[in-house]
Amino acid sequence: MTPSDTPQSRWSDLDRPPLNVPALRRGLLRPGGLWTSLDVVETTGSTNSDLARRAAEGLDEGAVLVAEEQTAGRGRLDRTWTAPARSGLFFSVHLTPGDIPVERWGWLPLLAGVATATGLARAAGVDTALKWPNDLLVTVGGEERKAGGILAERAGAGIVVGIGLNVSLRADELPAPTAASLALAGAVSTDRETLLRGVLRSLEHWYDRWRAADGDAAAGGLQEAYAAGCATLGRTVRAQLPGDRTLTGEAVAIDGDGRLVLSTGNGLQEPVSAGDIVHLRGVGGGLV
Repeated sequence: MTPSDTPQSRWSDLDRPPLNVPALRRGLLRPGGLWTSLDVVETTGSTNSDLARRAAEGLDEGAVLVAEEQTAGRGRLDRTWTAPARSGLFFSVHLTPGDIPVERWGWLPLLAGVATATGLARAAGVDTALKWPNDLLVTVGGEERKAGGILAERAGAGIVVGIGLNVSLRADELPAPTAASLALAGAVSTDRETLLRGVLRSLEHWYDRWRAADGDAAAGGLQEAYAAGCATLGRTVRAQLPGDRTLTGEAVAIDGDGRLVLSTGNGLQEPVSAGDIVHLRGVGGGLV
């Protein structure tokens, strides 16, 4: 074996050490808690795809799969998500809220957004805003930029929720000018174990509240929390809807089904359940 083949060469970037799996398991897996297993793989195509396959074969609720590197990570509309190894958090969780009416499951990606934002506020000291429906925004140089995203997919009798978050990416590593990382946003901590524990504990808290309210986002406080942290509300936006239809208006509310309500120029209010949203009036005048 040559020196370049030794395992130590994988960790040559000392600013990006590997995750300590035993420590994470000790901190997150507890009797009666939501998280039942936690696995970390060195590299994979997509943690969502991997966990969905396992769910189809039978998987307990609360399984967590983390990748040090994703080579084919996916966002909404089949967009790709790639980043250098150990530069971020790339993980998926398996949830089976079978006692909750299926029509309320659409709140789960929004719930994950609230949980991630609140978890990062505590663990990283970064103000993270939510762009409807599933983008995580931070402010860098006075401009809102995307630092992460969420993708929820049905898997067997449950749902897999994937979260991708740029943690330590440097400016020259960003995939696009509109991207960012927690480090560039001035995070007080970029320790990925601290951040992962913070997000997963926050996710457990919000998921338990949502289930206790029988999936009623208003009764459980989720609808109010999402609206309070949503950077889309109060902005003029353009929604690219299925069927190549475009709708422009002011985002005025998040309704009880988690839809974005737009007030259009003709005075009508139209709920949007799916679509690509562009902020036309953003911080610093830029588009997000």
